[in-house]
Amino acid sequence: MSARETIQPDLLSHEEVQYSDEVPDVVEPDADPAQRWEIRPSGYPRSAEERFEALQELKFGTVFTDHLAHSVWTPGEGWHDRRIEAYGPITLDPASSVLHYGQEIFEGLKAYRYADGSIRCFRPEENARRFARSARRLALPELSVDDFMGSLIGLVRTDVDWVPDGEGTSLYLRPFMFASERYLGVRPGQFVDYMVIASPVGPYFTHGFKPVAIWVAQDYHRAGPGGTGAAKCGGNYAASLLPQQVAYSHGCEQVCFLDAATSSVIEELGGMNMFVVESDGSVSTPALTGTILEGVTRASIIQLLLDAGRPVKEREITLAELQDGIRSGAVAEVFACGTAAVITPIGRLVGEGFDLTVADGAPGGTTIGLHRQLTDIQYGRAEDPHGWMQRLA
Repeated sequence: MSARETIQPDLLSHEEVQYSDEVPDVVEPDADPAQRWEIRPSGYPRSAEERFEALQELKFGTVFTDHLAHSVWTPGEGWHDRRIEAYGPITLDPASSVLHYGQEIFEGLKAYRYADGSIRCFRPEENARRFARSARRLALPELSVDDFMGSLIGLVRTDVDWVPDGEGTSLYLRPFMFASERYLGVRPGQFVDYMVIASPVGPYFTHGFKPVAIWVAQDYHRAGPGGTGAAKCGGNYAASLLPQQVAYSHGCEQVCFLDAATSSVIEELGGMNMFVVESDGSVSTPALTGTILEGVTRASIIQLLLDAGRPVKEREITLAELQDGIRSGAVAEVFACGTAAVITPIGRLVGEGFDLTVADGAPGGTTIGLHRQLTDIQYGRAEDPHGWMQRLA
């Protein structure tokens, strides 16, 4: 029987594939978690000349390295067959459950080339823990931090020459997991694949560190109470695509979602968290309510502000309050943050019946300072007081 074929209910009950309520940390502590990942070198890696050409004028997420990490989960065996193998198309049965029920999750994080030649990653253990929380919410088997780290280290070491060193560049890592069982039926898949692919990237916004315009979606919502808003799964992003098209049609680069219950409370952008800086220097960000993704960059910004003695309020921020604050000048800055773009200033807030410019439309001092401080830590230009940067190679 193929590893992706269904197991009949009389052989394995639904209850037997339930997953734990705690995020697994380390299954078998290893000095080097990559040791358990077998290296199977690609038979057709690109030449140094081809790689050099591919690394020129990088865009976001269009170029991929020669290898990927891959492991599988099956009932009774758990996670096994860990390997680093050639990047290439994957084969799925048309009845694979992910194609019909969307049971999948993913993560996004970056690796940076330092001046000493080492490759370091920003807070990967936090991505590992969030990946496990997302898996639990989507009824997928949880992956240990040890395995998550081993897959990143094994892949980066294998494709180390693909890590760019230009200004604003990095190696974007995309771990993902999906139910691959050949089965039509609404229940958790009992065969699961985990993979990591890597893409050398330039800045997410090609125009650089400049303010963006945000469209406030008042008729569409990203997630609702009790839903999957706090999980990093494709369905949340699919729900944002139509509103994002609406945003583009109004000349805006991103879309801001309101809460589904009242359509009055700011939640997050399609792929980023939001912060509001008031004229008195106080900083607020929408509270995590289960409908907002808990961003690693968000948590890091909060810590940097606390380090500087600036308390941050995690609270409810209504659209009306934000509009009034922008009009009166009580709101001095608004910015968004996430792995891909790091920190992005917001210069305009646009929606049905309003078009507001934040302050003078230019990036504010807090936004500029946080962007510089965070990226200096990530690229090794400044001290890393919290030990956020982990060496991969």
